[in-house]
Amino acid sequence: MKNILILTALVFSTLGFAQEISLFNGEDLSGWTVYGTEKWYVEDGLLVCESGPDEQYGYLATDKHYKDFTLTLEFKQEADGNSGVFIRSTVDGTKVSGWQVEVAPPGHSTGGVYESYGRGWLIKPDPEKDKALKMGEWNEMKIRVYGDKLTSWLNGVEMVTIRDKKIGAGEGSIALQIHDGGGIKVNWRNIKIALPQ
Repeated sequence: MKNILILTALVFSTLGFAQEISLFNGEDLSGWTVYGTEKWYVEDGLLVCESGPDEQYGYLATDKHYKDFTLTLEFKQEADGNSGVFIRSTVDGTKVSGWQVEVAPPGHSTGGVYESYGRGWLIKPDPEKDKALKMGEWNEMKIRVYGDKLTSWLNGVEMVTIRDKKIGAGEGSIALQIHDGGGIKVNWRNIKIALPQ
C-alpha cells in the first residue's frame, strides 16, 4: 500500500499537477495591501470593494508576486460594478502598471484585457459573449497566465486568448480594482490560485 501511495505521488508530480491556494480567508485582508482611499472590507465572509468619498481609483493587491498561474474567483456586481483583476502588476499610489482582465457592467467588455497607462485595450471579447455575464448575480471568472499567453473565462465561456511579449515579461501581484467615478460596489469570494509544481 505504501509503495502505491509513493508511486501515485510520483505520477502526480511528474504530470505537473497544480497546487491550489486560497488568497482570501473570508475574515480579513491578510496577505493583501490597500492602495488609495476607496473602501475594501470583509462583510459576512465576502470581500467588498466600494467607492469612497474621493471617488478615485483604488486597488487591493496581493503582497506576494505571482508569475504563472490559474486564478479563479467569483464576483457579484452591485450598483455600477466597474472593476477588474490585474495580473503581474505593481501599484505606486493609485497608478498601476500591468494588465487588467475587465470586470464591468453589460456591454463593457468583461473578460477583455486592458493595459493601464500603456497601450489601452489589447483585446476585447466578441460582443456576443457578453451574454455570459450575469449582472447582479454571482459570476465565476477564471484567468490563466503562462508565459506570454493569457486566457480568460466567464461562467465557463472562454472570453479571450492573447499572446503578448510584454505580458510575458511582466512581474508583479494580482490586484483587484475599483474604478473612479463613484457609485461602485462589487463583492468577491472564493479567490483561489493554482500554481504549477
